[in-house]
Amino acid sequence: MNFELTEEQEMVQRVVRKFVDNEINPYIQEWDEKGHFEPSIMKRLAELDLMGVCIPEQYGGSGMDYNTLAIVCEELERGDTAFRTAVSVHTGLNSMTLLQWGSEAQKQKYLIPQAKGEKVGAFGLTEPNAGSDVASLKTTATKEGDHYILNGQKTWISLCDHADHFLVFAYTDKSKKHKGISAFIVERTMPGFSSQGIKGKLGIRAGNTGELFFDQVKVPKENLLGEEGEGFKIAMSALDNGRFTVAAGACGQ
Repeated sequence: MNFELTEEQEMVQRVVRKFVDNEINPYIQEWDEKGHFEPSIMKRLAELDLMGVCIPEQYGGSGMDYNTLAIVCEELERGDTAFRTAVSVHTGLNSMTLLQWGSEAQKQKYLIPQAKGEKVGAFGLTEPNAGSDVASLKTTATKEGDHYILNGQKTWISLCDHADHFLVFAYTDKSKKHKGISAFIVERTMPGFSSQGIKGKLGIRAGNTGELFFDQVKVPKENLLGEEGEGFKIAMSALDNGRFTVAAGACGQ
């Protein structure tokens, strides 16, 4: 096995390292102390074509491989974990999940603008009483005609106040336990949706983390990701991608 970086990977590494040194490191202490998430960093990542690193070009991405995404996360972590977290969530948890599980229509509507960095994606799984035990979540999605009505709450959600699209997990059939969980694409602009950042965190203070609230949120049936009851396995596959980027970031020096 060849462990050497390709020329393209070395180029990406240099670009991200320079970006971190020039645009994150000089300001990160202030941002961390103030608990400030700087949204312009996401715009700059988009300008550098780093918001869809391993998403195919046909869906707006750079068409690179997983190792290149790992390099990006490793270099971002040199500045601060907040922005590596943002990429982990946007690309690893959301966009890569849309690529794997989304319909062609969903990819055209949501994945392409996310991969281009025109929109930001996030991931809504954790709840006040459901962390690693996903089956304990309380959020529900009740089908009414051509829509699902979502009610519930999520917490510790990265990019809660800045994302445009959220992958949200809710029970469509509580009697089936984890096999009754389904996944939905929720837009920030949908009536009944709201978010609130968490202040005074012990760490990742330069990151935007908080709660999501769903009060009779009307989601079109076309926004069901996969099939009803596939939410648990969709979540598990998404977490595999996300954890890969977290591990890569842990190597940043």
